[in-house]
Amino acid sequence: MLKRFAPLVPLALVTLLFGCAAHSPVQEQQQQAKNSATAQSSVIYQEELDTEKELAAFNGKKPYQLPVLADSILERGMSLIGTRYRFGGTSEAGFDCSGFIGYLFREEAGMNLPRSTREMINVDAPLVSRGNLEPGDLLFFATNGRRGRVSHAGIYLGDNQFIHSSSRRSGGVRIDSLGDSYWSKTFIEAKRALANAPTVVTARK
Repeated sequence: MLKRFAPLVPLALVTLLFGCAAHSPVQEQQQQAKNSATAQSSVIYQEELDTEKELAAFNGKKPYQLPVLADSILERGMSLIGTRYRFGGTSEAGFDCSGFIGYLFREEAGMNLPRSTREMINVDAPLVSRGNLEPGDLLFFATNGRRGRVSHAGIYLGDNQFIHSSSRRSGGVRIDSLGDSYWSKTFIEAKRALANAPTVVTARK
């Protein structure tokens, strides 16, 4: 009886081994995908921790007034929608992108930000990951075709929207979506400049 099934034993072993080999790459792909997802989650979590640590360090120096000041800045900014774009402009007669931001932060938060976007991006303030943006955060973009070199800036409104003085052609101060392909591709980084706001705001109304 055993002799009858003896020739079938090697065949069964070959079939079993072949079956394991066929499933191995799939299992490896699943494991790689799982590892990749875990690594991505770790990066996002670390970004959140870094942002919280930076904010904690700034908050230890002075009261953090982001919600109140952000509301004031953005309300004033919204009232200026349609104001024409003017290269070098820093007043309601016309703004360029950094002039618009500087005007709002000066008038509503008592803050003097650097005049140009190249200086503004280097301001000593916490970096904020795209997933942790809050209203009032500064957004920086590379719009001149030079990858990574800042050339434009705006202020985050919430719900993936931001306000900025765009260009003459696009109508000056306006609202755009960070989710639009153009802005998403040219986005460099964000900073929470309001963490540097003075304890007592003496803004002009």
